[in-house]
Amino acid sequence: MEEIKGIYAATLSVLDKNLALDIKNTIKQAENVIDMGCHGVVFFGSTGQSQLVSLSEKIQLINHLPNSKHKDKFIIGTGLNSLGDTINIIKISKTMNFETFLIMPPAYYKYGDEDVINFYSKIIDEINNCKIILYNFEKLSGYKFSESCVEKLVSKFPNQIIGIKDSTYNLYEKINIKNFSIFPGSESKLLTGLKLGCKGIITATTNVTGSLAREVYDNFINNLPQTSNQKLCNVRSLFEKYNLISGLHTLMSQKNPIFENLLPPLKLLSKKEKQELLNNLKKLDFNLETLKVA
Repeated sequence: MEEIKGIYAATLSVLDKNLALDIKNTIKQAENVIDMGCHGVVFFGSTGQSQLVSLSEKIQLINHLPNSKHKDKFIIGTGLNSLGDTINIIKISKTMNFETFLIMPPAYYKYGDEDVINFYSKIIDEINNCKIILYNFEKLSGYKFSESCVEKLVSKFPNQIIGIKDSTYNLYEKINIKNFSIFPGSESKLLTGLKLGCKGIITATTNVTGSLAREVYDNFINNLPQTSNQKLCNVRSLFEKYNLISGLHTLMSQKNPIFENLLPPLKLLSKKEKQELLNNLKKLDFNLETLKVA
């Protein structure tokens, strides 16, 4: 894979009525997002219910990914607390020729920078030939990357630690490391981030805003006027009123009821919230008919 840059979606995991991972439709959804304008997708980020989908189902999906027309645009999120399972899923992915991974430090336990450096060191000591995008999301992991931690990791592993997804937003305006890709986790940070030297975004809502975000990105790269950024930010702000996974699945289920399936404790928006979301999207002239779904 070349330098990672552009608009990436944390793609949705599609489940069947028994709440098992629907391999075919999960891959189709990812392909649709790319066809809509995203440069690529990340499987099993937080939006993909990564902590809830079983390890065996993740492995099944990874085994099918090489058959996709967009296989060169896929990044694998590990979404695991276990160091051993994380290493194993990376090894399995590498046998399928996937080498780039989005990895968050383990959730639940309290730890500091040196412990995080040790966590990633254990992974890279075991699997030297891999590319890792750090995942900075304090709300989920309980840990917030510091500038010095990121700098130490990149200094120690310049060929492996290649970027960071910053969903805590304490780093994207501050870090400036050569050959290191920074991706804010929200469309509202896209244009500001690009001006600061960020490489793009990795977000949940680009599952539905991918074409708008791509237009903003392309206009920036080509020094053209920005005509879609405000609408893009407004749509993102609207989704942020709800749980992002619930909001996205609720919206997508208007096109295909398979998206109604969510693993507990996740759930769809209430009827009132759904109608509110749909009405406000309509006010923003956000056209649901343009969405491609599994």
